Amino acid sequence: MTAIVVIIVSGALIIGAVWGIYGNLTRRLEGFLVALAGGALLVSALLELIQPALEKNSIPITLSIVFIGALVFTILDYLVKEKWGSKSGGGLLAAITLDGIPENLAMGVALIGAGPLSVAALSGSIFLSNLPEAAGGAKEMVEDSNSKKKVIWLWIGTALILSASALLGHYLLADVSKEYLNYIKCFAGGAVVASLALEVFPKAFKEDKYLKGLATAIGLVMALFLNTLGE
Repeated sequence: MTAIVVIIVSGALIIGAVWGIYGNLTRRLEGFLVALAGGALLVSALLELIQPALEKNSIPITLSIVFIGALVFTILDYLVKEKWGSKSGGGLLAAITLDGIPENLAMGVALIGAGPLSVAALSGSIFLSNLPEAAGGAKEMVEDSNSKKKVIWLWIGTALILSASALLGHYLLADVSKEYLNYIKCFAGGAVVASLALEVFPKAFKEDKYLKGLATAIGLVMALFLNTLGE
């Protein structure tokens, strides 16, 4: 069941890439979907990744690790965008996977000792995030390279990498104590929050300045509902 959840979530990258390249994705619709996914991910980061540690672990350590996660993501995002160049081969792959690795790692950790319904909010939010992100990214990449086949294979490779990160997080950390698992989730949660501020909401706001507020609220409500399924 764990593998199925991981495949579905990472498969959203491939579905989104195909949609962006061969479908009709307007920039306004793309921005709306990105904002919706951002609202869902915000709830999931707080409730699924950070809140459990606040309830069970040291609060100062928990909050410090959340900040460290955000700091690490910010530094990596800066290096990818400003130093390595997101249009180069390795830099482009790094830019695509930067958001996904913390999210998928967190999802793999969250699946430890829990059924699929208990992580419905997190996996559903990541699916919603991956779909428009892949669609918009693939569309822009095709415009730059004019090679649809190359772009599709790049996204397939990225989906495999993210699937592997989730499965590794799930199986390699299965014997880690609950306390440390909570800290790992907090680190991922901080990275997700930073990615929302740096990547998700600015992109959505660029396409439409007003409807994206409603889209974010819709995503938030959807994530809150999904979260109740695991209770």
